[in-house]
Amino acid sequence: MNLFIELFFIFAKIGAVTFGGGYAMLPILQREVVDSKHWVKDEELMDYYAIGQCTPGVIAVNVSTFIGNKLAGIPGGIVATLGVITPSVIVITIISFFLNSFEHNVYVVHAFAGIRACVVVLILDTVIRMIRKSVKDMRKALIFTGILAGALSSEISPAILVVIASIAGYFFMPESQVKGKDKK
Repeated sequence: MNLFIELFFIFAKIGAVTFGGGYAMLPILQREVVDSKHWVKDEELMDYYAIGQCTPGVIAVNVSTFIGNKLAGIPGGIVATLGVITPSVIVITIISFFLNSFEHNVYVVHAFAGIRACVVVLILDTVIRMIRKSVKDMRKALIFTGILAGALSSEISPAILVVIASIAGYFFMPESQVKGKDKK
């Protein structure tokens, strides 16, 4: 199958089943583009996610753009982005026609309550997986703990927390852990 067609349909599938925003998309992305397609590694996905947090726009769109761009340059980024947004555009357009007639429907209200509960579980599962793969030594554990404390105890923007974590990583991680660094 043509890579562009595959990119579009994989990201359209991800966009179609993602309820709850970019965080809820992460476990689906992980299964599709890391585990199934092997387009990116877990570490790359987490890097894209971190960058997606700091850049303007929707996380799902940013991450899909980064992955598409990695695989097929700018055209790949555009195709992946179109894939991830197409289902939402279609669904939102359809819902907008009928919103007033079912927004207070008891079945719809209860269905969305169930979806929200499911999204929380998916996000928690992803967070646990990311912690296991990312926090592997005391330095990373200290950075993680500091950023977690900052996030839970203040109203600091996630973008600021990512910048703080990157500065901490720069100063506190040994040079031997830098990817691609020549060992002499």
